Amino acid sequence: MDRKIKFDTKAVPYIVGLLVIVGFIFYWRGGVEKNPGDYNVRKGNYRLEDGQYEEAIKEFTEALGKNPEHPMARLSLAVTYIQMGRENEALQEFNFVIEKNPALAAAYANRGILYDRTGEYRLALADYRKALELDEEILKGPGWLWRFMRNIDEKPPTIKDRADYLEAELAKPEGERLLRVPEKDEKQRMYKIDD
Repeated sequence: MDRKIKFDTKAVPYIVGLLVIVGFIFYWRGGVEKNPGDYNVRKGNYRLEDGQYEEAIKEFTEALGKNPEHPMARLSLAVTYIQMGRENEALQEFNFVIEKNPALAAAYANRGILYDRTGEYRLALADYRKALELDEEILKGPGWLWRFMRNIDEKPPTIKDRADYLEAELAKPEGERLLRVPEKDEKQRMYKIDD
């Protein structure tokens, strides 16, 4: 019995379409990463923004498993630790990032925020000034789209705003300084780099 299999040519566009979709998914998952771990960092940042800190840590840790010195994974991990109140771990990560990437302004800005929150105002001021020296873009702070997406009417203070404020307050006699204003301090945002 000699049976021939007939190929239905009507199915060709569907097969090609399916192959294109599958190819795009593989390209997006693996090919878009400039560095090993980039995909996990993006996923972790989404978790961080949603307040899912444990899940964010898992993603950043997975990225670091692929690339132990991934600066954005370590930076985002440190920011997550700050949000969780784990200041010592955050400081270790910031110090590691700065040691390996001394020109990364966001690392200085965020370490400054950590120092600010822990009452190390002179160290905070030094890091804020270093961040501003390295990257003037950090002066701008969050744009209107970021605020719109998070339903924030008022523009949060920038690193420059906080540095100028701290400098002015630290110049006053100790008894006249007002270094903490919780309502305003809570509005200060962390800085990430979206690669």
